[in-house]
Amino acid sequence: MSSLHLVCPQCDSVVRVPADRLDQQPRCPKCHSELLADHPLELNAARFEKHLLRNDLPLVVDFWAPWCGPCRMMAPHFEEASRRLSTKARFAKVNSDDEPALSSRFNIRGIPTMIVFDKGQEAGRQSGAMDLATLIRWLTPFL
Repeated sequence: MSSLHLVCPQCDSVVRVPADRLDQQPRCPKCHSELLADHPLELNAARFEKHLLRNDLPLVVDFWAPWCGPCRMMAPHFEEASRRLSTKARFAKVNSDDEPALSSRFNIRGIPTMIVFDKGQEAGRQSGAMDLATLIRWLTPFL
């Protein structure tokens, strides 16, 4: 039986979970939170690295800002994709205004920009707002 490492969305502990238990709402043994959040995580620079490197599921990051109209327009679609694909990927949001070093590190030139990371490496990137169907269609090859 294979297992995956997941970073707890609450306490950032790394937890090993059997792959066949992902759809059974596994919980963190340390803080008892659900390991597979049905909403995007808010990541800052301090938490980003652990979620990037220690999760075995792909990490889908939305770089956004509160003042950005297209970002606000896309937010409900990103939230719904997170709900639908919670056992296939970890979804996170990074506020580019609050985390300029992360935005610079990943060469974010426009927002919203989504980046899919697999095993810590960038696997795909898309700039601009997407509706739910387009977002899921874009993500499917990476999951």
